[in-house]
Amino acid sequence: MRIAMIGTGYVGLVSGVCFSDFGHDVICVDKDESKITRLNNGEVPIYEPGLDQLMEKNVKAGRLSFTADLAAAVDGADAVFIAVGTPTRRGDGHADLTYVMAAAEEIAGALTAYAVVVTKSTVPVGTNRKVQEVIAKANPSADFDVASNPEFLREGAAIEDFMKPDRVVVGVQTERAAEVMSEIYRPLYLRDFPILSTDLESAEMIKYAANAFLAAKITFINEIAGLCERVGADVKEVSRGIGFDGRIGNKFLHAGPGYGGSCFPKDTAALARIGQDHAFPMRITETVMQVNNEVKARMVEKLRDACGGSFNGRTVAVLGVTFKPNTDDMRDAPSLTIVPALIGGGARVRVVDPQGRAEGEALLPGAAWVEDPYEAAQGADLIVLLTEWNEFRALDLKKLAGTMAQPRMADLRNVYSPESAKQAGFETYTAVGRGA
Repeated sequence: MRIAMIGTGYVGLVSGVCFSDFGHDVICVDKDESKITRLNNGEVPIYEPGLDQLMEKNVKAGRLSFTADLAAAVDGADAVFIAVGTPTRRGDGHADLTYVMAAAEEIAGALTAYAVVVTKSTVPVGTNRKVQEVIAKANPSADFDVASNPEFLREGAAIEDFMKPDRVVVGVQTERAAEVMSEIYRPLYLRDFPILSTDLESAEMIKYAANAFLAAKITFINEIAGLCERVGADVKEVSRGIGFDGRIGNKFLHAGPGYGGSCFPKDTAALARIGQDHAFPMRITETVMQVNNEVKARMVEKLRDACGGSFNGRTVAVLGVTFKPNTDDMRDAPSLTIVPALIGGGARVRVVDPQGRAEGEALLPGAAWVEDPYEAAQGADLIVLLTEWNEFRALDLKKLAGTMAQPRMADLRNVYSPESAKQAGFETYTAVGRGA
């Protein structure tokens, strides 16, 4: 199959590279010619483990290429995927469909034969029908179908998720479109991965429902963590205890400083807005959003208490600022709330992150960036473990404590234990939901 992938952001690039590894001929398109130049030079503009090697392999095999010429990429394609951004629209919480509709109109002018136009971007219910209307209006003679094929990729594990998915969701209207999509995903079908074929609206809703549920699960355990601190329980034991229940499961039950990233904040906001537009308020989702913001604010107060009631004049080392490990993504990361609060309160902040500096320097003005956690801790009054990179999971706690002016640790990911911190010489150890 010949595939055109419109957009080389996170979803578009990972999807295009993986489709080419299935054996399809893939052309990835982006209006940013500097990005296309970088890609053609073998540079990957995002950090995703293993993506650079997989991209190089398929470029060499002749199955993967990059261009700024959308018309040339669409001409003769069996499927055209729209994988452009749908950020939260400023002011009202809606997903901004400007880029999706612009891509649809441009695709319409480039269609020369039958193709399935597939929306890979996360879009509100009803968007695919609007894409269909835009294309039909712009090119009344176009021979095409639309399909909804939402992505379920975890940053840091995207290739594994694409190649070994929990499920693939495909929303179609016609048998013709279903056949094209089946051929595209044939390598997964042959290995018995679940492929769910449904209508357009259900496919669109599945994406939002999945992310809202996971955001709710994270927020639930974070709220339980707050109560654990009051009653003397240990949220890690509570998580284990409820996670053994097959109806609940143990994933997404790790207490921390709140969710962030490119999906959960944006998609919960969009789902809440969809509910409002249809006079059916999504009260659970709205509460999840509110509580998640409160969790981040509670972390700031936890750190203030660890500093003796004030950040002023304190030196604080922050380990990790990306929203999760194995990514360079800073979107809606808890660090964007916590680090400015530290600096605004008068603290001197040193930041260490294996991949976050490229985006983080502009987003966290006033922070000093260092390469080594031990260097960051030297003379510090508090060390904060904010993102649980593997590099931070086996630190020499005794060495850390020995270099600090005041050996205090705030472990906001519960990586270590109070006992190990105390044995290493930390005067205070603050965790999330670990009781007294």
